[in-house]
Order: sequence, then structure tokens, then C-alpha cells
Amino acid sequence: MANLSAKIGPSILNADLTQLYEESQKLLNNGADYLHLDVMDGHFVPNLTFGHPIVKCLRNKIKDAFFETHMMVSNPDQWIVPMADAGVDQYTFHVEPVKDVSLVCRKVKEAGMKVGVALKPGTPVDAVCDYINLADMVLVMTVEPGFGGQKFIESMLQKVAWLRENYPLLDIEVDGGVGLTTIESCAKAGANMIVSGTAIIGSPDQAKVISTLRNTVNCYLKHKHTG
Repeated sequence: MANLSAKIGPSILNADLTQLYEESQKLLNNGADYLHLDVMDGHFVPNLTFGHPIVKCLRNKIKDAFFETHMMVSNPDQWIVPMADAGVDQYTFHVEPVKDVSLVCRKVKEAGMKVGVALKPGTPVDAVCDYINLADMVLVMTVEPGFGGQKFIESMLQKVAWLRENYPLLDIEVDGGVGLTTIESCAKAGANMIVSGTAIIGSPDQAKVISTLRNTVNCYLKHKHTG
């Protein structure tokens, strides 16, 4: 576990989208390790957010932050090149609509981005076994993708625990309803990349929330390493 560390990536979905740059920069100033950009196509999920032109504008103003796009889209293949061109560091896509996940993983790598594979709550965790060697990270959704502010699904942490048990050095991300009340169970299960939207964005003290989330996770990572 030595080289695994806690990384906190606020989801900017709940931010004021007319102030996207200011809100994103504020999150980074307050200690965010990366930005989690929710891209929705109105098809794979019923909601619609923003696409690569906005990500590119954001990248033009924020040069060195780590951008992860969470592609809640029916055809992730279609956006690999535009997102790489927009300056995305990690391309996280859902396995559910994809016929050949390994192929998409390879294309993402060829485009120069890290690969994240995302699982909806109904998708069994062992679905990742076939392509885990191509992925840099697995995202376990702890709500149904598509909307912010949903209630955290505690039973999803069994997936996180299974992944941590079987792939001790894997980056495991949780997303959905994660905040100060749920972070301990996420950390205990073995998640090290934490996406939190409402809990961080809505807080009057973002820096405190971010550092509390990070410290909780690091505490468990250290405990696992020494224990």
C-alpha cells in the first residue's frame, strides 16, 4: 500500500456553472488533488452537462491541475480524441454500454490519457477482471449515475473491499453521496480516490472538508500498510 495515497477530487457538477473557472480554481486553492468533471450525454444517463469545448476552455485557464472526466455517455469511443485534445489527464468511462472494453482502454492509452473504468451500482464487480490490467483506476459508483445529491448506497462498499483485497495497489475511486458522514466507511473499505460534490462545494470551509476527507483516507491506508 506504500505508494497509494488519498486523493480528493471534487465534482464540479454542483458548482455554479457560469463561474466554472473561478469555482474550479477555488477548489484547487482549497487543496483539491484533482477535478472530477462529469460529462453526461442525455442518453446513457437522463441528464445533460457539458462536453469537451468547456473542458478545453477550463484547461486553457487551469494549466497544471489533474483533470478526470467521468464519461457518463453511451459511446465513450466517440469522445476519446476530443477529450485528449482538450487536455484531459484521465478518461473514466462506463463499461455498461461498451462491447469491447479492452479496445476502448487501449484507445484511451494511445491518446495519452490514463484509463478509468466505471461501474454502475447494478454491475457486478468481477466484470472488471477481464481488463483490469489495462485500467489505471476503477470507479465504483455509490449512487446511480446522472444526478448529484443522491443518497449513498452503503452496500456498494463490498465492491470496493473486494477490489482492494484482490488488487492491493489499484487506485479505487468512489463517487456518489460521499461526504463527512460516509467517508469513514469508504476509507475502511479501501477507496483511495474520493469524489465528493455537494459536501465540498456547499461547505463554507472547503479546505477543512477536503483535508478531513484526505486525513480519514490516509489514516486507513497507513493502518492497512502497517497492519
